[in-house]
Amino acid sequence: MIKETELKALVSLLEDEDDEVVSHVETKLMEIGTGIIPFLEQEWESNFNPLIQRRIEDMIHGLQFELVQERLLAWKETPDNDLLEGLWLVATYQYPDLDYSDLKIEIEQLYHEIWREFKTDYAPLDQVRIVNNMLFNKLKFRANTKNFHSPANSMINAVLESKKGNPITLCTIYMIIAQKLGMPIYGVNLPNLFILTYQSDGMSFYINAFNRGLIFSKEDIDHYLEHLNIPPQELFYEPCTNEDIILRCLRNLVVSFEKLGDYHKSDEIKLILKKLDDQYTGFE
Repeated sequence: MIKETELKALVSLLEDEDDEVVSHVETKLMEIGTGIIPFLEQEWESNFNPLIQRRIEDMIHGLQFELVQERLLAWKETPDNDLLEGLWLVATYQYPDLDYSDLKIEIEQLYHEIWREFKTDYAPLDQVRIVNNMLFNKLKFRANTKNFHSPANSMINAVLESKKGNPITLCTIYMIIAQKLGMPIYGVNLPNLFILTYQSDGMSFYINAFNRGLIFSKEDIDHYLEHLNIPPQELFYEPCTNEDIILRCLRNLVVSFEKLGDYHKSDEIKLILKKLDDQYTGFE
């Protein structure tokens, strides 16, 4: 273990004019791993040399990016693949200090708001209408149509704060709360759109959270696919996994960053996708 005095000495060398020296120091510090992030953050705060601060920032981002990858790979291997945890991990790419417990509290508050109006003895369609009314009328969640490609639309914390999101984040918030209410509601991967399905005891219908919880049928999906000239596939009608949802969130982020011209971030998200999904071909 390197002593703190030695670490500080290494950091002081980050202002060296020799690029090889700086490169060697950065490599040495990065090799310590993500555990050095708190030390680097302290050094950034106490150092007033803008050159050293910028180089520390680059190292912290690199280490935080490494941490996001490690955590998402570990999440993928867990048996339950908790959806909220997965969404939190995606958001930590942009908000590394985001607290998971804070997200859980926000979701719990939304759940209790809706639970107070929920009726367990109502028919499924009527239960969905209650959730729709609470989420989209009383709580004011809505589609972010003006800034559809904003990266914030894929960040669960930003959507909970602004109450504006894209199809997948609005669906995931809806789905997490609905399942806490005991409703058999799951995500469905459609081309160019993410929706929800209610499936129980032979009863099946679909919900478009991006359109204020619009309820529709399998035939409507058929027409949608026909309009896009896409042949029907089973996955367009059946629930997808939480892993599928997180992968789609990440693919949305790639598009968002590319729309902004931030190809460095889009390439980083592609690296994460490649590690999580062997089938991903985004670099081609």
